[in-house]
Amino acid sequence: MNRLLINQWLVKPWVKPLLWLVCAVPAAHLMVAAMTDSLGANPAEKLIDGFGDWTLRFLWLTLAVTPLREAAALPALVRYRRTLGVTTFMYVVLHFLSYAWLDKGLVIDDIVRDVIKRNFILVGMLALILMTPLALTSFNRAIKSLGGRRWQALHKLVYAISLLGLLHFYWKKSAKHDLNEVMVYAVILAVLLGWRVLRKGGVMGMLRVR
Repeated sequence: MNRLLINQWLVKPWVKPLLWLVCAVPAAHLMVAAMTDSLGANPAEKLIDGFGDWTLRFLWLTLAVTPLREAAALPALVRYRRTLGVTTFMYVVLHFLSYAWLDKGLVIDDIVRDVIKRNFILVGMLALILMTPLALTSFNRAIKSLGGRRWQALHKLVYAISLLGLLHFYWKKSAKHDLNEVMVYAVILAVLLGWRVLRKGGVMGMLRVR
């Protein structure tokens, strides 16, 4: 199948709804497993970790759109970057709500104390806070209201968010002395950000708004 044909398929109106459906599958699987008591001995931890893992995966997929679009000469892929970004936000919200509800019983004081006391939760909370304005401005009207340059500058926060997400994941796993998975995520992120650094002529070029 040649690139032109793939691009033609990517602009079909049914592809984006199909992508939303596919993105919802992991969340549906976790929720069904929770309702059927199939998450093992510690279901709360499994649910929290499951949503957290999928948050990183969708964030990495979002970052992969631009390199893949250019390397494979598939410009239509850009249509799905915001879909993946919003999906990432939905999963991080589910990750946080699972923690706040199942681990802390929605007791605000306990959550605040946990954020102050535990570095990995503080970093994760910061990533969630930074991701929120990106999700709230992920539609065309927001781009027009902000202006293209300001919108681009705001959405450069995704690089900081990805680093915070990896640090959150590292600190969580290091407590269990389980860093193999962290290394996989770190290598993938290094490739995704390294490509941008090389492509844009350095870190400042990557961060510059054009």
